[in-house]
Amino acid sequence: MKTIKSIFYLILALLITAIQNPASAENSMSISTGENAVSVNAGSQLLLRYPYNNVPFKPYVQQLFSPAGVNILRDAPADHLHHHALMFAVKVDGVNFWEETPTAGKQLHKSFTDVKTDTKTDVENDKSLDMRNAGFTELIDWTNPKRELLLKERRTIDVCQGTDLGATLLTWQSRFELPEGTESATLTGSHYHGLGMRFLKSMDVGGRFINADNKTGTVFRGEERLLRSTWCAYTANADGKPVTIAMFDHPQNPRYPATWFTMTAPFAYLSATMNLHVEPIKVAAGKPLVLRYAVAVWDGKVENDRIDKLYQHWTSK
Repeated sequence: MKTIKSIFYLILALLITAIQNPASAENSMSISTGENAVSVNAGSQLLLRYPYNNVPFKPYVQQLFSPAGVNILRDAPADHLHHHALMFAVKVDGVNFWEETPTAGKQLHKSFTDVKTDTKTDVENDKSLDMRNAGFTELIDWTNPKRELLLKERRTIDVCQGTDLGATLLTWQSRFELPEGTESATLTGSHYHGLGMRFLKSMDVGGRFINADNKTGTVFRGEERLLRSTWCAYTANADGKPVTIAMFDHPQNPRYPATWFTMTAPFAYLSATMNLHVEPIKVAAGKPLVLRYAVAVWDGKVENDRIDKLYQHWTSK
C-alpha cells in the first residue's frame, strides 16, 4: 500500500512540475539516431540533421537552425556538389577527401557512442539555467579508393541552446590517430581545406564578414581572402531573415589562431583552416591530433562584443 502511495505522489509531483514549467517540456532536447541520419530537436523544432549512412563520401552536418528556427546551411549546390553544408575534409598522404571524384578518399561511418542529452542546472539554488544540449560521438575510418585505412577519427558533435546563450552553439571535435602498424600520415590541402561551411543561396548576396581583430585579410585570388584570428563571423539575410554565424577556433588547436578562408562571390563561404597549403601537418604514431571548433548561430545582426562574449564562454569550458 505504501508503495502505491509513493508512486501516486511521485506522479503527482511530476505533473505539477510540468504544469508550473511548461516551457521546460516544450524546449527539452531530444536526439534520435535514424537509419541514415542523426536528428536533434529542441522540443518539436529540428535543430540539427547529420547524415552518416548512404552518403557517398563523408558524414556532415546538413542542417543547423537558429533559436528562431532558421536553417543557415546549403547542401550539395549545383555549382559544387561536394559542398556538403558543414563538413570537415583535408588531404591525407595525397588522397583528397574534399572534392568527390573516383580517386577521392572516403570517410566511412563505423559506429556511434555516447549519444546523450543533458540539461544543466544550478544545484545550489535549484534553478534551471536554461542550458540544454545533445550530442554524440562517431567513429570514422578515413580510407583511400582501395579501402586502405589512412586515419581513424573519433568525432564528437555537441549542440547546445538556451536563453543564457542567446544562440545555437555547435561544438565539433575531431581526434585523429593512426591505424596500427602505421608510423605517420601527412595532412595537406588547398587553402580552403578544413572545417568548411556553405550558406543558403539567399545569403550569397549582401553579406558581411567580420572577425575578432577587425582584419580585412589578404587577397588570395579574386574575392577569396585569408586572415588569422580567433573567430570569424558572417552576417546575411537567410530567406529574408537576418542571421549571424560565427566560427570559433580553440586555443589548444595547432597553429592557433586559425587561418580563415572567406569568399563573397560568386557565393559566400567560410572555412577554418590550418594553412596546410603552406605547411603540412604530420600525425605521428602515439600522438593523436585533436581539433576543436565551434559554430554559433544567432537570429539578427550581432556585433563583435556579443560574439566575443560567447567565444570566451566557449573557450573557458
